[in-house]
Amino acid sequence: VQLQASGGGLVQAGDSLRLSCAASGRTFSSYGMGWFRQAPGKEREFVSTITSGGSANYADSVKGRFAISRDNAKNTVYLQMNSLKPEDTAVYYCAATRYASGSPVPRAYGYWGQGTQVTVSS
Repeated sequence: VQLQASGGGLVQAGDSLRLSCAASGRTFSSYGMGWFRQAPGKEREFVSTITSGGSANYADSVKGRFAISRDNAKNTVYLQMNSLKPEDTAVYYCAATRYASGSPVPRAYGYWGQGTQVTVSS
């Protein structure tokens, strides 16, 4: 599985962005998908995951502001980010795991996209 993330950019606090992650491969629908982020000097942290069936989980820091979704016909997973805050600034990575239920743990994911920068100014 190859992943290509896009949609990052520079926005102001309170704005919205939608990240996309396009995946190659015919088994996309069976994979759990996740979004993680990494700010400078910090470890990669869990943002959201979606199961193969479409159930979502979120980190407490983004719950109520971010929404993950997937379109299996397009082999794409999305992360809609609303009410962005400066502390959301990071490189955002999408990832795929053979665990259909997904996981909040980065090491559960065997496939990673290249990352897309999100910068939120105050």
